[in-house]
Amino acid sequence: MSSFDLAGVGFSYGGPATQLEGVTVQFTAPEMVALVGPNGAGKSTMLGVMAGLRAGYSGSCRFDGVEVRDWNRRSFTRFISFVPQNLRLDFPFTAEQVVLMGRTPYAGGLFESPEDWEAVEQAMRWTDTLAFRAREFRSLSGGERQRVVLASALAQGPRVLLLDEPTAFLDLEHQLSVYRLLREQTERGLLVIAVTHDLNLALSYASRLVALKHGRLVADGPPNEALTGARLRDVFGVSAEVLSRPDGRAWIAYGD
Repeated sequence: MSSFDLAGVGFSYGGPATQLEGVTVQFTAPEMVALVGPNGAGKSTMLGVMAGLRAGYSGSCRFDGVEVRDWNRRSFTRFISFVPQNLRLDFPFTAEQVVLMGRTPYAGGLFESPEDWEAVEQAMRWTDTLAFRAREFRSLSGGERQRVVLASALAQGPRVLLLDEPTAFLDLEHQLSVYRLLREQTERGLLVIAVTHDLNLALSYASRLVALKHGRLVADGPPNEALTGARLRDVFGVSAEVLSRPDGRAWIAYGD
């Protein structure tokens, strides 16, 4: 089972502000984690450290027992897929070509293997992107692009998915389908960690919720336990009540 172990992780971009401070938390597959907090809480920075994109962190961040900065990059990218909130491509790649880029860690020659194309086909089917596989990526809507980027991450065949606002540009139908898909990936044994601002989606689909405030860990546990009215006021500064549905799942009713 793949795992991340963060111990006292801190990070600063060089100014007086600290994005992360003393974060200690463990993640073990399979589970789906919602990473929440207000803007500037350090959520994206934490994902960047775990994805190997922020090497200047303090403390320890280990993946499968090895410090992230010490991993061989090719091996690491076979195991970890990172989905940013925005991806800019300046060249006229088709959607299918972008998904195929997810197979780069496995490239061993000039031509793609049958396994590569099988992984691309499956990932595009999962994300409902086959219909525009031949269209230029730059011509797609924001939501379509986000689904293509997710397909590229899935085609990679990772053990861990790190996602920064994976449904930010999606309509309601595709928001729900993406979260169902992510939960299904945990059933296949993956560790999924997704930054989200939609707390009700987190309550509905995540098995665990981790909350940050001012770069510090302030909550960690099952979503219906980690999110309380008092914590919503403290972390997000909003008046809200956490209610229980007939099926036992929680949902948030926001006040004035």
